[in-house]
Amino acid sequence: MIKVIIAGFRGAMGQQALQMIKEQDNLEVVAVYSPSANAENAQAAGVEADTQVFNQLEDIKVEADVWLDFTTPAAVFENTKFAIEHGYQPVIGTTGLTDQQEEELMNLASDKKVGGLIVPNFSLSAVLLMKFSEEAAQYFSDVEVIEMHHEDKKDAPSGTALMTAKRIDKVRKAHEQGDSKETMPGVRGADLNGIRIHAVRLPGYVAHEQVLFGGEGEALTIRQDSFNRSSFMKGVKLAIEKVHTVDKLTIGLEQVM
Repeated sequence: MIKVIIAGFRGAMGQQALQMIKEQDNLEVVAVYSPSANAENAQAAGVEADTQVFNQLEDIKVEADVWLDFTTPAAVFENTKFAIEHGYQPVIGTTGLTDQQEEELMNLASDKKVGGLIVPNFSLSAVLLMKFSEEAAQYFSDVEVIEMHHEDKKDAPSGTALMTAKRIDKVRKAHEQGDSKETMPGVRGADLNGIRIHAVRLPGYVAHEQVLFGGEGEALTIRQDSFNRSSFMKGVKLAIEKVHTVDKLTIGLEQVM
């Protein structure tokens, strides 16, 4: 039995994860955490009566294997640090960590000998999109990324789009890409070493990404769509079950696929 603490259990992804884990024979939620948690809203969220409920990190003293985090960009660094320091293997679904924070957490995990996963996207189709885009970038140097999410998403660009651009940047040939003059500041999107990233935030969307490659006389578009949050749960389950196979804090669901 894999014992799990869910941080951010009241959010949309936390709720989906709570329900998914309830349905598994090999997984158990032993505690939930949210700064706003109390017995009443935990019960309303579907938390079992024998599950411990915490609203302060320092109060968490429970035997568990995995720390599953679906909180906020402002909280995820301290949460992950807490998990590593207390021997919980982190599975981090919250985006917004900076490169410096990721490096600090990786060093801490190495010192504590705790393995874990930072997962920009639990969608299997999104993982494959990043893989295929990295392959395509070896042949197409001109590329832009468009990501589309619901209006309540806290960060932009999405962690998936940023990771996609970084993976492309590693393999594509050094290249000066289009130099259109912006008549309105920011209209060309963010710039990661010449790779433009565009973020859309609209109601009705969940999580979607397009990677557009252009070449002489041809174009290639790679796209993935997540139409509901339940589609992420296959990846969440996989990460929880397989995180014990990694011996360091690493990035990407593909590390355990």
